[in-house]
Amino acid sequence: MKFTTFTAAALCTLIALPAAAQDRDGWPNSLTIGTGSQGGTYFTYGSGFGAMLSEALDINAGVEITGGPVQNVTLVETGEHNMGFVTLGPADEARRGQSPLMPGVPHEQVRTLFPMYQTPLQAAVLANSGIKGFADLAGKRVGVGPAGGTSATYWTRYFDAQDNGAAISNAGGSDTAGQLKDGLIDAFVYAAGLPTGAYAQLAVENDIEFLSMDTATLDKMMEVAPAFAPFTIPANTYEDQSEDLKTVSLWNFAIVGADMPDSLAYEITKLAMENNDRMLTVHAAAKETLAENALKNQVIPFHPGAVKWFEENGIEIPDALK
Repeated sequence: MKFTTFTAAALCTLIALPAAAQDRDGWPNSLTIGTGSQGGTYFTYGSGFGAMLSEALDINAGVEITGGPVQNVTLVETGEHNMGFVTLGPADEARRGQSPLMPGVPHEQVRTLFPMYQTPLQAAVLANSGIKGFADLAGKRVGVGPAGGTSATYWTRYFDAQDNGAAISNAGGSDTAGQLKDGLIDAFVYAAGLPTGAYAQLAVENDIEFLSMDTATLDKMMEVAPAFAPFTIPANTYEDQSEDLKTVSLWNFAIVGADMPDSLAYEITKLAMENNDRMLTVHAAAKETLAENALKNQVIPFHPGAVKWFEENGIEIPDALK
């Protein structure tokens, strides 16, 4: 696999942050963070947070474009990446040996650091397409995002379960948005934190209609992926989106390998949890990057360094997650 590396420190304005930890025994000289495709929330969030890490901890943190959570959990498991962003559905499946990239191999070296935000499923079409709901996607050309991402994983399962003849294609978020704009596909369905850059740009430049899930669609999605929870995308999240949209979502968490030094895991967790104002300048989705959301994860064990920070700050991590 070939990835594109970006230097995070070049992507964020310098702002004073807490001093780095003194105990740096075993720390690597650099950190690689697996994110997702350009145009998606992972990439923006990771680029900004990587800059914070570089600045606060005096460590070279760079982000890499990947296919998303399915790929990220395996890259962390195998040690190719130090850190990655995942949604809990693919992470839990990989934990149980059900990763499509390494089938039958339980991912037992992955540890959670901190909560990020919820990822809702989203869907958009051109307003003149005549598509008004998910039933109208039968036989249509549908872009589902990059292979290996949360979007492609769960939207593909949904369309397979519907058996409605939809033609699925894979590409990064920005590329898929461009395909919709150019008429190469009929619908762009995705999964990313709010607001999603690719959709925001589409809505500004084109007459877009966002689809809201009806009861039948919600029930089918929950059937194919029980890890989902109902979610509402608020009105005016995007230009000309005047009504709330009903959908489902998964929680995102930052993960690292079990062999990361406890002191480094502690400092990364502390940085994310104690600087929410700064995190919000990275991406609006960070409004949910709060310590109180730590226990939204009930499936992936926490790293001991993260456990230390949470318990010092009044959040008891259950023994089953240590």
